[in-house]
Amino acid sequence: MKKADIEKTYNIAKEQYSELGVDTDAVLEQMKNIPISLHCWQADDVGGFEKPDAELAGGGLQVTGNFPGKAKNIDQMRKDLDKVMSILPGKLRLNLHSIYGEFGGKRVERDQIEKKHFQGWIDWAKERGIGLDFNCTCFSHPYADEGFTLSSKNEKIRRFWIEHTKRCREIAAEMGRQLGIPSVHNIWIPDGSKDTSVDRYTLRKILKNSLDEIFSIEYPKEYLKDSIESKLFGIGSESMVVGSYDFYLGYAVKNNKMITLDNGHFHPTEQIGDKISAILLYVDEILLHLTRGVRWDSDHVLTINDELMLIAQETIRARALNRVNIGLDFFDASLNRPGAYIIGTRSAQIAFMYALLEPVSMLVEFENKGKNFERLAYLELMKTKPFGAIYDYFCLINGKPTGEEYIKEIQNYEKDVLLKR
Repeated sequence: MKKADIEKTYNIAKEQYSELGVDTDAVLEQMKNIPISLHCWQADDVGGFEKPDAELAGGGLQVTGNFPGKAKNIDQMRKDLDKVMSILPGKLRLNLHSIYGEFGGKRVERDQIEKKHFQGWIDWAKERGIGLDFNCTCFSHPYADEGFTLSSKNEKIRRFWIEHTKRCREIAAEMGRQLGIPSVHNIWIPDGSKDTSVDRYTLRKILKNSLDEIFSIEYPKEYLKDSIESKLFGIGSESMVVGSYDFYLGYAVKNNKMITLDNGHFHPTEQIGDKISAILLYVDEILLHLTRGVRWDSDHVLTINDELMLIAQETIRARALNRVNIGLDFFDASLNRPGAYIIGTRSAQIAFMYALLEPVSMLVEFENKGKNFERLAYLELMKTKPFGAIYDYFCLINGKPTGEEYIKEIQNYEKDVLLKR
């Protein structure tokens, strides 16, 4: 699209929103400061770099597809991420798993990883002015094959994962210290039972004790934020998950930790958007993992749908942007991987922009006065307002491709880079 056309359509859209009392210029300023954390594992199908040709194994996770060009080393991953960030507007972060360290071709056990293995990522992020987030990796390892890690009744296995998680928190805190931006460390474990379990209480008590020990080491909040993540079920944990939503919600509230809401980790009829305003009454912050589950936690590329829109709307309506940490969590190997990043991130940004463009005060006034027709009418009216023109202008003023221009850029990158790997 031509610059003049984008500016023209923006001004038309600006006038339409102004009639509803919405300042689009102010919305664009807010959009500049909404950080979205890109997950590194979309680039390589959750393989990591612990060993050559590593692949995702276990944990109840699954990657499907074999599109050419996946990142096979850190240099290729960084090249892909740089391409993605060159196309996306707004504020970005990078989310790493512990299996993505620079191990120098040596086998470093997870209970032996150190800050030095991630110094390269810290330097890389510093050069780009972005923050880093981090995750312990309690899957794709022989000590996770039995289905239990931090809740394992086998002390040797449990001690291994406790030490691993302690070290991951230390690494995350160092990221936050050096970058001057707090790092979010998230704990997700695959622990659960394929068939009926009769000793859930003991397993959950063990997990609680493991978490208590892990969190006994405190770090400054300006360096590290801790979050814990539940899941309804996974492959191999269909009947029982130790770290259930109820377990982690109770732990988070009692211990003032963030809870991670992954919209693929709940029953398909549950919407995590409805949970945001409830949880924020009891904890300081939450972490979002935005994804798209198709009948289960399939981690399809994020797209704009009712579920995503509600998440964004409830965050804005609760005036909680400064208390909600936004991360992406999908991995699809059936299409161009850098392209998947861009589709998913743009979808998240558009959803939050749409929510910011709502005339919330007017809608609340209708609600308080029992004017249900007017409330619903305006909610529907907003769906046909020209919010796409606002997003195109957001891309323009940030010097990024507008409209469909990014598609050609990704096609060229595929031809020139990905297909030559």
